[in-house]
Amino acid sequence: MKKTQTKILLVDDEPDILEIVGYNLAQEGYQIVTASNGKEAITKAQKELPELIIMDVMMAEMDGMEACEHIRKIPELNNVIITFLTARSEDYSQVAGFDAGADDYITKPIKPKVLVSKVKALLRRLKEQEVVTDTLNVGGIEINREEYKIIKDNVEISLPRKEFELFYLLASKPGKVFKRDEILDKVWGNEVVVGGRTIDVHIRKLREKIGEDLFKTIKGVGYKFEA
Repeated sequence: MKKTQTKILLVDDEPDILEIVGYNLAQEGYQIVTASNGKEAITKAQKELPELIIMDVMMAEMDGMEACEHIRKIPELNNVIITFLTARSEDYSQVAGFDAGADDYITKPIKPKVLVSKVKALLRRLKEQEVVTDTLNVGGIEINREEYKIIKDNVEISLPRKEFELFYLLASKPGKVFKRDEILDKVWGNEVVVGGRTIDVHIRKLREKIGEDLFKTIKGVGYKFEA
């Protein structure tokens, strides 16, 4: 096991969860810090400056939603990735989680190996944020923004401008859930007002041309790209 510098803050009021999840992530070489409620999470996050926070929703003193909102207001934690790990699977709870500023929402129960895979996918964003480039290579797909060109399996795929810009946006941060409003703002901007169905149609076309399983719908929130 190789020790890494990547630090993960686990927040849960159930000691068993902290122990099990912490053990499995530590086995992957991650440095683990724990907190048992939202207030403690904020304090630990400011002190430890973790790269990733995995947080429960329902906790005493301060729940995960409120803690997430507080953390998002702390300048030195601007780039921290936050995901909820909770037994609450209702659509409205997931929407509330993303509205609070979470990057992802994982429901319990989840197998340790699957959780580790999700954590690795979330942490890949840190490397992507460090490099600004006009060329991306995600999941074996080469995306050249300057030439508006996509190559998959050595085959060039031609996309209309808006489809390309939407694909580039989603692929720039694999695993990140982009809200509909954010997509409209970044892809269509101040152009002619379009409805939410426009995004759906463009996503459908991207699925047909690039891969059905690469684009995931988060009901009531938006979309994400999974390499």
